[in-house]
Amino acid sequence: MHLHFSSRFDLCIRLGFALALTAGLNAPVQAAFPERPVKLVVPFSPGGGTDLIGRTLAGGMAKALGQSVIVENKPGAGTLIGTDAVAKSAPDGHTLVVASFAHAVNPSLVPKLPYAADKAFTPVILIGRGPNVLVVRTASAYKSVKDIVQAALAHPERLSYASQGNGTSAHLAGEMFTNLTKLRMTHIPYRGAGPALTDLLGGQVDMMFATSSAVGAFIDAGKLRALAVTSPERSAALKGVPTIAETVPGYAVESWYGLYAPAGTPVDVVAKLNAAAKKAAQSDEFRNKIEQEGLSVSAGTPEEFDAYVKAEEIRWRKIVKENNIQPD
Repeated sequence: MHLHFSSRFDLCIRLGFALALTAGLNAPVQAAFPERPVKLVVPFSPGGGTDLIGRTLAGGMAKALGQSVIVENKPGAGTLIGTDAVAKSAPDGHTLVVASFAHAVNPSLVPKLPYAADKAFTPVILIGRGPNVLVVRTASAYKSVKDIVQAALAHPERLSYASQGNGTSAHLAGEMFTNLTKLRMTHIPYRGAGPALTDLLGGQVDMMFATSSAVGAFIDAGKLRALAVTSPERSAALKGVPTIAETVPGYAVESWYGLYAPAGTPVDVVAKLNAAAKKAAQSDEFRNKIEQEGLSVSAGTPEEFDAYVKAEEIRWRKIVKENNIQPD
């Protein structure tokens, strides 16, 4: 009886082992991430700050991941087209969105988002933060924030400011400026900073609250004049440029850039992406290109990025509601 039981037990073990082995042979082999090129979706046209960050980051990430990283521009609808495309992508780490300020503002600005803002994404990393810069053409008659305030008071709605789209930091920087000064100016949204800057340089618009990464080269080349930065303190990268708050007390707007993956992306894949992006952002090549644009590198954990954006969402929800800011 004892022998019979043992041999049956032994047979069961062998059968189980054989079945497990067969199942293992038939199961698809999990390829090591990344198994193909990683795509960074920039929800703006080429030529702006977010595009510059994405392209500079892509090179460093490709080295760290041992796989090519390509940038795809998907502009439109205040970043919603590109962002939604990533929300609906496979959660395997091969498609990311280069998120910016608009990501934190759209939930309170847009009545019906095409994705669930609180459930559609997995945070990967906050790359960096920096001020926006109020710029005019070098030939402009406006030499200071005070000049703009006086001109806007004298001619309501005649002055225009460009932005890289509704709900972007440039748009909200302008909205906060007009709200605090009680001025009326005309907002002209574009499908990215590139086209907005083209019209600013061409004289079609008076000014722009641009990200420092989008206008740094134009300021250096003497094509644009920086009147003020939007951050609470002056920027080390823009020496001698005052803050808007020095003329308009209480004024503060910050731009930021980070990476999100679709919700459900495996934890180990997110960790790999975070490590690759951190390595890229902390490289001399990235720092040299970005810090001269006034951006300070953050490159922390996914949890830190999540906490930062949630705090930004709360802050801007209050401002959007109190000032009744509407998407144009």
